[in-house]
Amino acid sequence: MENFPIINLEKLNGTDRAATMEKINDACENWGFFELVNHGIPHEVMDTVEKLTKGHYKKCMEERFKELIAKKGLEGVEAEVTDMDWESTFFLRHLPVSNISEIPDLDDVYRYGIREVMRDFAKRLEKLAEKLLDLLCENLGLPKGYLKNAFYGSKGPNFGTKVSNYPPCPKPDLIKGLRAHTDAGGIILLFQDDKVSGLQLLKGDQWIDVPPMRHSIVVNLGDQLEVIANGKYKSVMHRVIAQKDGTRMSLASFYNPGSDAVIYPAPTLVEKEAKDQNKQVYPKFVFDDYMKLYVGLKFQAKEPRFEAMKAMETDPIATA
Repeated sequence: MENFPIINLEKLNGTDRAATMEKINDACENWGFFELVNHGIPHEVMDTVEKLTKGHYKKCMEERFKELIAKKGLEGVEAEVTDMDWESTFFLRHLPVSNISEIPDLDDVYRYGIREVMRDFAKRLEKLAEKLLDLLCENLGLPKGYLKNAFYGSKGPNFGTKVSNYPPCPKPDLIKGLRAHTDAGGIILLFQDDKVSGLQLLKGDQWIDVPPMRHSIVVNLGDQLEVIANGKYKSVMHRVIAQKDGTRMSLASFYNPGSDAVIYPAPTLVEKEAKDQNKQVYPKFVFDDYMKLYVGLKFQAKEPRFEAMKAMETDPIATA
């Protein structure tokens, strides 16, 4: 089995730049995932975010999760559970307008941590996401800034963090931490637990573990990047396997198009593929329309979503 792609971003600054860019390109084409080290976010910032997140879960979320599990009788299930996930989660929105002050049930210490530490962490992630988008532009032969502009819409991108904890599960064979899906949006940056594993991606017909590494950032591509890249890059199915021991922390930050951004394949990439008659025809759509569809179909294959958006097109564009 091939090794999961690990990218050392520092190597972009030296003689290894070309090889590193090719490694990123290969990861985007063949994995839909890669893991970054030496990404520029200080370790002490990540350590503080981790400490605050785990402390908040223990203080504010753990008992609530246990009550939910007891109410639904999930600890004693005897058959596979297919309609919910074994996760405790809440969402922080950073752009276009922050919702940090609106989130209920955050204790004062963590709210202070969010306002100070998470604001800093989110800004660093935003810059890293935009840097990665420009690296993808370079590999795709698109002008610098093309992907950022494609995501912009009228008010800028949507950017937020899903804060999740996956507690110990007594029946991990019967209930997933998070059911298999592709991500609807653009580019996703994940700061995950380095001690408790569980994230897997589907490569071919095999589920591959995404290795937990201290201070790394895992990157994966969403459906919108597949459309804009005209299928050269792919979003891939992934899931979280619940564990019997240990609570897994996950902070997944989604750099997505603005709600009114119009998404369609980059014309230059369409032209390159024009001779390939077997090329999938990707639709043109408003991102918010895609999200409305995605909500009900998240845990299904992406292809029917693309077909449904294609059927809604009023201004179709040829992509093959």
